[in-house]
Amino acid sequence: MFQETYRRALNSGITPAKCIEGIKKLRDEGLEAPIVVTTYFNIPYVMGFERFLNKIKNAGAQGVLFPDLPLEEAKPLKGLISKSGLKLILQAAPTTSFERLRQILAETSGFIYLISVEGVTGARLKAQTSTFRLVKAVRELSTTPIMVDFGVSRREHAKALIAMGADGVAVGSAYARIYSENLETPFQKLDEIAKLAREIKSGCVEGYRKRITGYHKVFNKNV
Repeated sequence: MFQETYRRALNSGITPAKCIEGIKKLRDEGLEAPIVVTTYFNIPYVMGFERFLNKIKNAGAQGVLFPDLPLEEAKPLKGLISKSGLKLILQAAPTTSFERLRQILAETSGFIYLISVEGVTGARLKAQTSTFRLVKAVRELSTTPIMVDFGVSRREHAKALIAMGADGVAVGSAYARIYSENLETPFQKLDEIAKLAREIKSGCVEGYRKRITGYHKVFNKNV
């Protein structure tokens, strides 16, 4: 799904510079929500790492995530990222060992980005046992906020993940799928995308309420 999205973007003339300009435009139009730039490392490598960081910071970004940058290669760059005023977001997965998770948590800032399924990204989320164990492990090690991605496509997914301890969810492929259903007049799909966004948000609120209620039940039982 995302590979096809990338292909369409490149064929339409999208460039890193245009994406950065898009961030600035959002800020100029009044968007106040935090923005995290996600990019494979080849783009800042070619542009020049410090130049890239300064550009996205000046455009209005708050953080940066490099999906293909392992912990060992991210560490030397952390100082430059912090100096630029940005947060370095690192990832962990169900296959991440407890000791490596501890190291990742020591280096990440802003929040930690958890991959909920093994494999490539996409709108699928089935077995939740490994995700629950991962969220639980992060909670035992740190107070770092938790964002969960990969497979979130429905309100029920968001509700379950927040109820088990996550602080937020990220959705990508589900929106891309809706958008791709009408590439000739894509703006006609905006209402449907907005509807899904509201459902995901509603699921987060429901999950948080469920989590708090669960805590109250445990508290009252032990008083």
